[in-house]
Amino acid sequence: MRAVHKATRAALALAQLGFQVKEMLGGFEYWVREGFEFETWEGSERRTPDGLTVPVDAADCGC
Repeated sequence: MRAVHKATRAALALAQLGFQVKEMLGGFEYWVREGFEFETWEGSERRTPDGLTVPVDAADCGC
C-alpha cells in the first residue's frame, strides 16, 4: 500500500465533514513565500512574495 502523508489524510477527513480543502504543494513554507497572510503569536504577518516561487505579476492579484 502506498504511503499517504498525514496532511492528505487530514484533508480527506475535513472534506468528508463538508469542508472545502485543497492540497497546498510546498506546505506552509510556500504559503509564506507566496506572500499570503499568516498568524504568529505576535499577530498577523505577511511577507513580500518571493520571486522564485510566484510570478512577479501575480504578486498584485489582490489575493
